[in-house]
Amino acid sequence: MVDVQHNYRSGLGRQELVALSFLALGVVYGDIGTSPLYAVQLAFRGKVDLVISQANVLGVLSLIFWALILAISVKYVAFILSADNHGEGGTLSMIALIQPASGKTPRAVAVLVALAIFGASLLYGDGMITPAISVLSAVEGLKVVLPSLSTSVVPITVVILAGLFLLQSRGTAGVGRFFAPILLIWFVVLAVLGLRAIALDPEVLRAVDPVYAGRFLVHNGFVGFLTLGAVVLVITGGEALYADMGHFTAKAIRLTWFSLVLPALVLNYFGQGALLLSDPAAAANPFYGLAAAGPLRDGLLVLATMATIIASQAVISGVFSLTKQAIQLGYAPRLAVEHTSSRHMGQIYLSTINWIMMVATILLVLGFGSSSRLAAAYGIAVTGAMSITSLVFYRVAVARWHWKPWLAGPLVAGFLTIDLTFLTSNLDKIVSGGEVPLLIAGLAAFLLSTWKRGQTAVHSELYKQSQSIEEFLEHVHELTRVPGTAVYLSRHVDRIPPVLIHNTQRNRVLHEQVILLSVVTRDVPYVLPLSRLEVDRFGAGTVHVRVFYGFMQTPDIPKTLELLHSYDVNVDPGEVTYFVGSDKAIPSSWRMKVYAVIARNTQRFTEFLHIPHEQTLEVGSHIEI
Repeated sequence: MVDVQHNYRSGLGRQELVALSFLALGVVYGDIGTSPLYAVQLAFRGKVDLVISQANVLGVLSLIFWALILAISVKYVAFILSADNHGEGGTLSMIALIQPASGKTPRAVAVLVALAIFGASLLYGDGMITPAISVLSAVEGLKVVLPSLSTSVVPITVVILAGLFLLQSRGTAGVGRFFAPILLIWFVVLAVLGLRAIALDPEVLRAVDPVYAGRFLVHNGFVGFLTLGAVVLVITGGEALYADMGHFTAKAIRLTWFSLVLPALVLNYFGQGALLLSDPAAAANPFYGLAAAGPLRDGLLVLATMATIIASQAVISGVFSLTKQAIQLGYAPRLAVEHTSSRHMGQIYLSTINWIMMVATILLVLGFGSSSRLAAAYGIAVTGAMSITSLVFYRVAVARWHWKPWLAGPLVAGFLTIDLTFLTSNLDKIVSGGEVPLLIAGLAAFLLSTWKRGQTAVHSELYKQSQSIEEFLEHVHELTRVPGTAVYLSRHVDRIPPVLIHNTQRNRVLHEQVILLSVVTRDVPYVLPLSRLEVDRFGAGTVHVRVFYGFMQTPDIPKTLELLHSYDVNVDPGEVTYFVGSDKAIPSSWRMKVYAVIARNTQRFTEFLHIPHEQTLEVGSHIEI
């Protein structure tokens, strides 16, 4: 009954690209941009205490540098961002790219789809942990600046997080306009602090040589391998970056990354390394150590707190996009999606998801209590999602882009080598908090796949119960015609919906005028009334009407029916009778019982279309699934 068409891909002018890149700064890069707060500290004072030596500092810096280059710049920014589904990014968008048009899914593709669902679900876990660890890590700076407020860290964090989620209703563009100037200052400060420290010890610049990374891993053995669990924190924003593509476009994200974000991050990490070489005691908190004690450090604490609040925005927006894609692909029930921009279809707000994430994030803060404990749960979700994205990308490159396997294979093998290395270095976290994002992802994947399976079963059964137009018209003469107009919601253009068939079989009557109605949402903000309808006449008083709306428009079927006069279809909206199916799913398994419970609590389709209740008749039927 509802279809979603994507045909709106306008190019960006230079001014708009710059403006969009600026807004992206306030949404996309907060997560990856605040990793300097804790990544180097946890590398040296995390799971293991690394000796502060030139070899170890240069080795860690080299690992960080090449992680940013290979995992983010090459993999995500250069390649993965190209795997978009009509401008939308994220692992779920890849599902639409890898599934064959025939509808028959080979076993290998089915396995990849299942992996993609789990990979996408990992973003839900990441979306709940990232705000918690980001804000906590910044507020914990109070312990350095104002030790007397140490006991207030958790309450302050909870208040800040609540305010962040309350702000989401302003929309991505509104949030971006508010956050972008702060992030611009943040990245400039990162670069300046890093440059100042590097100037005192330029030797750290030698870390761009990957030989130092290799020597570090070989010399430190298992300890060096465990250190990768901290190094991975510098690339935790990669998946969110891809998921946020629908909000800002790949062009804007690439421009901001290479022109500002990457240089600022590299300079700050290298600056922290230079500080450690000159003052090993700074390992307790090398980020704040870059600023001298006093007003400068106090100001840095305030700026860092603001930046970490923004850091959460990348994954929150990514989760919104993920959920919207899940709804469009049939993996999630219909939720209220509020489009917050008439220019960019991907800028959305989902209130239900927002409040669920807020409660979950606050519970994580209260449960873990510190960023160091949360860090034990951080990394598993990100590295798991990164590995799955690489696998699905190979299928996209070969099946969709028609790359030769000998070209795509080595490239993806390189991606996987990095991803799996980081993943295995984080496996020990499973017993110390890492099970939390895995459990969240497992629950999300179960619900997504259950809804899809239930919907597929229901639609398959409804299709069996439908009839072809020709078959229906053959028996119209056997029915008693009654005055008036009946509207039946129709999913297929060439089929008679089961609701109409059931009604005629039971009552043996048919209205003089029958309208089969399909609703189509296009990816333009508005559809003008002149382009709103397409009408096909089947004879015997039966017409099929396709109604088109833009993504910023709210469907209003009674008002739209008034436009049918222009097509010589006379309808009085106040006299129309709407027939809708009231299908009761009869579950055959415990999993389908879960689907039935979700279905009963989903927004009614008639409410979404603003169909008046007093003119609606429900035709019930039982569907075994």
